[in-house]
Amino acid sequence: MTNLPPPAEELRFLDAELRQLDVRRATLLRRRAWLVHTLQATAARQPALGPGTAPVGPPAGTGAAARRPEATAPGVQNVLLVLGGVLLTIAAIAFTLVSWGHLGIAGRALVLGALTVGALGAPVALLRRGLRSTAEAVAALGTALTVLDAYALHEVAFPGTDGAGYTATASAVLAALWAVYGVRLGLRHPLPLAVATAHLPLLLGAIAVGAGPYTLTAVSLATAAGGTAVALRAALLPVRIVAVTGALGTGAAGVLSAGWLCWSASGPGPAARAAALLLVAAALALVAGRFVPRPEISVGAAFAAGLCVVAGAGGVLRVTVPGEWTVPGCLACAIALLATERTRLHHPLRQGLVRASAAVQGFAVLWTLPLVAGCVLGPAVRGAHPWSGTPRDFRDAVFAGLPRPPYAGTAPLVLAVVAAVLVVAGHRTARRPAVTVAAPVLGWAAALVLPVVLQLPYAAGLVAHAVVVAAALFFAVRLGRADKRPSPPSLTALLLALVTSVGLALVSLASEPATIAVLGTLTVLFAAAGLRPGPAPFAAPAALCHATALACAIGASAGRPPHHTALLVLVVPAVAALIASRTGGSRTGGSRTGGSRTGGSRATVPVEVAGAAAGLLALALAAPEPPMLALVLSLCGAVAAATALRPERRAAGWAAAALFLLATWVRLAAWDVAAPEAYTLPVTGPALIVGLLRRRRDAAVSSWTAYGSGLAVTLVPSLLAAWDDQHWLRPLALGVAALAVTLAGARHRLQAPLVLGPGVLALVALHELTPYLAQFVGALPRWAPPAVVGLVLLILGATYEQRLRDARRLREALGRLG
Repeated sequence: MTNLPPPAEELRFLDAELRQLDVRRATLLRRRAWLVHTLQATAARQPALGPGTAPVGPPAGTGAAARRPEATAPGVQNVLLVLGGVLLTIAAIAFTLVSWGHLGIAGRALVLGALTVGALGAPVALLRRGLRSTAEAVAALGTALTVLDAYALHEVAFPGTDGAGYTATASAVLAALWAVYGVRLGLRHPLPLAVATAHLPLLLGAIAVGAGPYTLTAVSLATAAGGTAVALRAALLPVRIVAVTGALGTGAAGVLSAGWLCWSASGPGPAARAAALLLVAAALALVAGRFVPRPEISVGAAFAAGLCVVAGAGGVLRVTVPGEWTVPGCLACAIALLATERTRLHHPLRQGLVRASAAVQGFAVLWTLPLVAGCVLGPAVRGAHPWSGTPRDFRDAVFAGLPRPPYAGTAPLVLAVVAAVLVVAGHRTARRPAVTVAAPVLGWAAALVLPVVLQLPYAAGLVAHAVVVAAALFFAVRLGRADKRPSPPSLTALLLALVTSVGLALVSLASEPATIAVLGTLTVLFAAAGLRPGPAPFAAPAALCHATALACAIGASAGRPPHHTALLVLVVPAVAALIASRTGGSRTGGSRTGGSRTGGSRATVPVEVAGAAAGLLALALAAPEPPMLALVLSLCGAVAAATALRPERRAAGWAAAALFLLATWVRLAAWDVAAPEAYTLPVTGPALIVGLLRRRRDAAVSSWTAYGSGLAVTLVPSLLAAWDDQHWLRPLALGVAALAVTLAGARHRLQAPLVLGPGVLALVALHELTPYLAQFVGALPRWAPPAVVGLVLLILGATYEQRLRDARRLREALGRLG
């Protein structure tokens, strides 16, 4: 039998055991942290420790975790070595520049020679001891001292020598010495310094001998060639980086200089010499790109080479052909670069040359942009002065009041050639969808600017642009024949046709007969294209817009005022409603879903929008004449009512009702009718009929929803008019109407008539009794009205609870009504 301790004693025992476990756990965690840190420090010091060296840690049992160092031993060593080398170099420079004059010739030679020999020879011994970092630092000091030696030698032995020539010679000698020194000792920094310095001798030597710009450019390219060769053959990464940087710098300087010389030359000879330099640069880029292992660098080098070739050819053409043929000549050179695609040239090089050709073609297209923009936007100026007279030629009609871009005679050729290149290349490129869109746009631009460039007669230019519209619509119909939805090329052709038609319509505003003929032609063209399901959503609304403009032009040509022209414009909404009814959902058996599957149904909404816009224009034209405005509103209401006959356009009935109501109001205003009932009763009657029909279909509809607005729209304005009316007829008629509304509400137990009718009737009665009440109050003493008011308040206060109960019963009774 086991004797269990009391609960209190057992609890103290458990607490003591748990405390001991916590202390042991904390000790083990501290020991683990110290071991992790020791292993990390050992891995960091492993190069400096011999194999098998055991790390030394703190005595066991201390539990103190050492702080981790923030810098490694090699890092500290490098910082100290670099700092020491920099300080020694600064001291040497200060000694050479400041204290040089205090020593004699022998002392100077002895000091600098001893320092240089010591700094350059010390790394030999340091490398034997395995101290490579220290050797690199001391060698860096030695290379800096060689520069000071060269400077000191110039000051002592060659003080009268030209600075540029001596620097060129010294840099060549130093580059050779540093290269040999770095190779023999296997040091890292002398070779990059030698490569960087080797870029100076040729350029400084050319400056020293007074070379001209062409020679300096050639020297820059030669230096770039040397740097490229070093970059391709060097094995060390720092050497390659320095060589590539130097080659890019000197090569870019040479190319820019050659380009400036070529495009600023005054004759064919200088331009040809500069072009030859650009060809040399192109050849250098191609050679470098051929042997570079990375494809993207090869593509970039070939791209630069292609641009150099085209720039050289363009510079020569600039001084040998007329100015407007310079860009076509550059374009021809760029197209010639595409021939390399069929050669056995390295694939990245061919790719880069093709991209260079594409870039030049893009620049050529941008050169034509001012002329194209002027042809598109220039006709807008004609809209401010319509029918001002037939221009001399089509260019004057388009650029009316706008500056004409120079050297634009070859712009159509440039656009047509680039479009042809895109068409030919589109079969072999992966971006065929983009090409199929860009090529038609460029061809359209060429056809658009051609009449302007040729300065065709005004009528011939109009015909040419009309032909462009017809051709664009033909291609849109032809390309979209297989698809019910327009493809990107078909959509592009439609947009181009729309843009051209707008510009053509604006240009035709210069002459009255031309305006009518052009607008009629455009209406017919777009209407014919709208018969096809593909272009219908764009062509049909455009035809309606041109028909609207044609109606306005015919009215103005006939000398009719604008409000008469509005009747002619209303033909367009009527035609739009007819077209929409034939292309909408009702055409397929009244099913909206079925109608949406037809090609024509997609044109329904655009056609209706165009018709609505024409209707608004007709209203704006008729607004100055109220009688004509009323007629136009009625006709618009008739069109909207006809549209509401379609099942999917029932909501247009509300618009028709609003238009008819507005027409009635405008007609009444034109007849100088001031009675508000004439304006409100046409609303009240239909509103009450609609409310009655709605309550018959749905008995849950409240009387306020069904009849409230219809009754209030007549009762409230009539009440306001009757309050200021001095005659008896209006109050009598309003009182009879309010009584009839009250009786009808009581008969059918409707809440809205029982509230509106008695309220209006009471206010009418109060209005009629007001004169008598005023006489009665005037006959009473002045103290009588306050006494009566006080007595009424006392009675109300005494029967307050009963009044509350009566009001609650009245509210419940009204609530039980409909």
